[in-house]
Amino acid sequence: MYQVISDQTDFIVISKSVNVHFHSQDGSAGVIAQAEADLGYKLYPVHRLDTPTSGLLVVAKSPQAASVFTQMFTQHKVQKYYLAIACGKPKKKQGWIIGDMAKSRRSMYKLLRTSSNPAVTQFFSQSIAHGMRLYLLKPLSGKTHQLRVALASIGVPILGDQLYGNELSDRCYLHAYSLHFTYRDQAYVFQQPPSLGQQFLLSACQQLMANQWQSPNDLPWPSKD
Repeated sequence: MYQVISDQTDFIVISKSVNVHFHSQDGSAGVIAQAEADLGYKLYPVHRLDTPTSGLLVVAKSPQAASVFTQMFTQHKVQKYYLAIACGKPKKKQGWIIGDMAKSRRSMYKLLRTSSNPAVTQFFSQSIAHGMRLYLLKPLSGKTHQLRVALASIGVPILGDQLYGNELSDRCYLHAYSLHFTYRDQAYVFQQPPSLGQQFLLSACQQLMANQWQSPNDLPWPSKD
């Protein structure tokens, strides 16, 4: 269900497994409730991941730490990086995806052409197999379903995303890959490559993560179009 990546004085970092609920539902414990039961103390979540998304989560150990982290996330002082795989040819291979988001049908969201309070995402992509690309995503805002909507909006819904696409696969190929932030004057970097998913384990994908995208914070991210 999860793996503890780091146990700090004020917070832990866990890696959530794919298809694990964040909140408890349907009579089964979510990842936070399960971690509380396993660790024996109360946890205070400060951000979340969708059920089909795997990867890194920061969880505070006290209300005081939670307040600090919540403010950091609100002020965009925590930088997150995600990996995704999609099939097809995108409208652009790198750049920015910007637009307001609005609720659509079936719990979906859609990207609008307006930008009064936009979702903002930077991205790179590289081919890893015929008709398949790996995306490195840098969200500069924190909207619900932001990355799933962003890739769908450029014509390449995430592989295995049953809500925004129709490509069946062994998992939804979206993974919270890397976290960068400064907490109480100390800089932290946490990174965890995906361990499940046949396409994530392709050699071309593994090489990209190990070489070109090993330090996403240091990459020359594309400027605005």
